[in-house]
Amino acid sequence: MRRNPFDEIEEMLDRVSRQVEEGMTGGGLQVPGSVPVDVADTDEEYVVTADLPGYETDDIDLTLSEGTLRLDASREDDLEFAEGEYIRRERTRKTASRRIRLPEPVEEEEVSAGYENGVLTVRLPKVEESDESKAIDIE
Repeated sequence: MRRNPFDEIEEMLDRVSRQVEEGMTGGGLQVPGSVPVDVADTDEEYVVTADLPGYETDDIDLTLSEGTLRLDASREDDLEFAEGEYIRRERTRKTASRRIRLPEPVEEEEVSAGYENGVLTVRLPKVEESDESKAIDIE
């Protein structure tokens, strides 16, 4: 069977993408505005866990397109402090985002997400592999 040369290019791009992402966010290096995540692979699904403390459910947008999970969060802080003025204000980040490329297709209609105590959990069931093959008639 002849191998498609574009498959090799796609595999190489996936490897480079993973290495760049790991290099930017791995080992404790945090990219400003990036959401720290864990991605687990079970037999049936991928489970993405993201830390988003201080956000409400309505502040978080999740989309899945072409094998990439996109997480965007933004919040608006009150600029006024009712009882006085700030001496120090370090909680200034109001937006955060992350793109996670999934290594295999998922059942998009069955994806679910939950948010509790500042932790977002997204469950992405894998597409079941079919052992059935289809016979092709030759005319």
